[in-house]
Amino acid sequence: MDQYPFADIDLARRLERTEARGNANFVEARAEAFPDVGATWIEVAGAYALFDGAGSPVTQTFGLGMFQPVEETDLDQIEEFYRSRGAEVFHEVCPLADQSVFTLIGERGYKPVEFSNVLYQPISMDLRLQATRNENIKVRLIEKDEVELWADTAFEGWSEFTEIADFLRDLGRVTARSKSLAFIAELEGKPIATGALTIAGDVALLAGASTVPTARRQGAQLALLEERLRYAATRGCTVAMMVTLPGSGSQRNAERHGFRIAYTRTKWKQDLQDFTG
Repeated sequence: MDQYPFADIDLARRLERTEARGNANFVEARAEAFPDVGATWIEVAGAYALFDGAGSPVTQTFGLGMFQPVEETDLDQIEEFYRSRGAEVFHEVCPLADQSVFTLIGERGYKPVEFSNVLYQPISMDLRLQATRNENIKVRLIEKDEVELWADTAFEGWSEFTEIADFLRDLGRVTARSKSLAFIAELEGKPIATGALTIAGDVALLAGASTVPTARRQGAQLALLEERLRYAATRGCTVAMMVTLPGSGSQRNAERHGFRIAYTRTKWKQDLQDFTG
């Protein structure tokens, strides 16, 4: 088994920058596919401030305080970036961030609204998951003309989330058009599941997991996981990561296949009633 790197600030910087880069890819693809949204992003004090439209879960910052201390003028710039576009201000903050972040968000009326676990594991080209694969399921990268196929398959897998159906349909289309790598799993030639992969440096971020309801519990996501990890290793990646809700089924599945929790992040939202600055 490959040795797990210590979950310190150096690893956290690599993980946080990878997710930031993946979301920046998404925002750039959104700007190209849906220019009316006005999607864009900026870098401030080493953090990526991403705008994917007001109300989008992608509209937030990543990496705040990870690469340098944060000053009031930095938060002024970030907050203006969002407010000028009619969006609320959210920061996804790693617990290893510089103390200046926590001091300033406390002074500016931010409150915690969500937690997420960042998980990781070392990978290599000879990686094999300790589980039995369904050999009838084949995994491959999509072709350039299969964007809609990937998006439709992903959307069908997310069909139970009816309250955000429109966002999820667009999510699939944008993800498949972004610089992230889109994988599809097929059973007897029929697409049944999707997964995405973002590579930044030597870190691979796994996301976009979706399986159509009629094909669940047949090993599609296991096949997608193993193939993406092995593909990432061939591209020079030494660490894989994913992000889950604490205590979720996704976290259990990740840990079952070798992932460990590196740290738990907090998403902070500014409550303007508590901030008079």
